[in-house]
Amino acid sequence: MTNAQNPFVWYEFMSSDVAAAKTFYGKVVGWKFEDVPVSGMTYTLLRAGDRQIGGMMAMPQHLRDAGLKPYWAAHIGVYDVDAAAAKVRQLGGKVHREPTDIPNVGRFAAVSDRQGANFLMFKPSQPGERVFSRAPGDVGWHELHTTDWANAFEFYSAMFGWARADPFDMGPMGIYQLFTIGGTQVGGMFNSPAAKQGCFWLYYFNVEDIGAAAGCISDNGGKIMHGPQQVPGGGWIVQASDPEGAAFALLAPR
Repeated sequence: MTNAQNPFVWYEFMSSDVAAAKTFYGKVVGWKFEDVPVSGMTYTLLRAGDRQIGGMMAMPQHLRDAGLKPYWAAHIGVYDVDAAAAKVRQLGGKVHREPTDIPNVGRFAAVSDRQGANFLMFKPSQPGERVFSRAPGDVGWHELHTTDWANAFEFYSAMFGWARADPFDMGPMGIYQLFTIGGTQVGGMFNSPAAKQGCFWLYYFNVEDIGAAAGCISDNGGKIMHGPQQVPGGGWIVQASDPEGAAFALLAPR
């Protein structure tokens, strides 16, 4: 299921209009979809080629009533969800949904770090291996927009054993701290101006052509927030919001 460094294992979109979301992301990222029944509701699996990478579901009414807008979230693999939830509290984070079973799927908990960035923890019912991939349609980068990256890194390092990689000096914007999971560089965290409205994780979906994908965002009701921009290492990125206002990003090779 996971290695000792607790990788990202699943990505999930809470939508106000799943049918429209499938159309949008199918065109922009190239995912295929499969609707399946889960716990009395319809859950949409996301496929990149033959790989299941995540799912979509209609946002529950109690979340809408609480004022939440559509958003992307990721599950981090753990061996013991209950022990991990207790550790989140011990390290100063919050547990928003206590460990809960999904019959025949697994056990999860919804939590946030010390600065309030949300994520989930998950242990599947069936053992499996989640391998980080740069293939089209997979998630190629994980970026924490926070107000105190050093404190946030301390939390995730203590929580999951993630390791610090070389920092990147962005000049007036400060340090962009890269991190590794199981020896693989998978993301970064920094003090982001956008985090002043609330800290969050931003997920970068791999595409083959950044220009074509950016055009597809605009042509299908999304909004480009930043880019296309070349980044260190030669890749290209776009940061955007979908027609429901949910933030996401794209990553393409040089």
